[in-house]
Amino acid sequence: MNKPDYGLDAPPVVRNLIIAAACCLVAGLIGFGVLVGTHPSLAFGVLIVMVFSVLCFLVTVAAMVWSSRRGKLRLRQRLIDSLDLKGNEVVLDVGCGRGLLLNYAAKKLSSGKAVGLDLWQTEDLSGNAPEVTLANARLEGVADRVEIRSGDMRGMPFPDESVDAVLSNIAIHNIADQAGREQTIKEINRVLRPNGRVVLADFRHIEEYAATFKSLGWNAVEISARNFLIFPPVRVLRGVKPASP
Repeated sequence: MNKPDYGLDAPPVVRNLIIAAACCLVAGLIGFGVLVGTHPSLAFGVLIVMVFSVLCFLVTVAAMVWSSRRGKLRLRQRLIDSLDLKGNEVVLDVGCGRGLLLNYAAKKLSSGKAVGLDLWQTEDLSGNAPEVTLANARLEGVADRVEIRSGDMRGMPFPDESVDAVLSNIAIHNIADQAGREQTIKEINRVLRPNGRVVLADFRHIEEYAATFKSLGWNAVEISARNFLIFPPVRVLRGVKPASP
């Protein structure tokens, strides 16, 4: 591998969509063959439904693959550029995966450090593993500014007020229960320094994240419109932790 590879998002979903398309194709062709001799109009109706269903499945697959290979690379630049990093910050990527945001953030740092946290689940991202993340960091030329940790975002292994900015891209929604997601937001608040910034992109629960931040006293919280560079389309939450009294 001579260039970084940030993997395929949600590979089981892509696999299941391909299987569903194949099943629709086979069932439709069988139904058409059985009916065409006796009920031609019904047979052609089955054929139309089959074609429509197969196309829907395959278009969704194509969108997910494009998102994984192109779209998320474009989105990461927008997310991190919006932080206006000075170069000396400690930046935390929550659910860093293979280093998509982590490594681009590290490129913006001179004396700072980019830290990635993940549980390394391959059902969320193909080939998700610490050694792959470090290999991508080396290929991006930022290995000296990158650190990765294994851990649960609901109980982050970092001291209070130890990071300047927190990033996360389509990761927090993987926590199934609302209490766990709220705990993650509280952990982000805990590890951020006063005036620290957060940028979170997700396609579910974004208003829930904002409500938790506001319950912690955050006033500067904004949510964007849907961004279609990633499929499913995401919304982006940006916020600033209040200064200490």
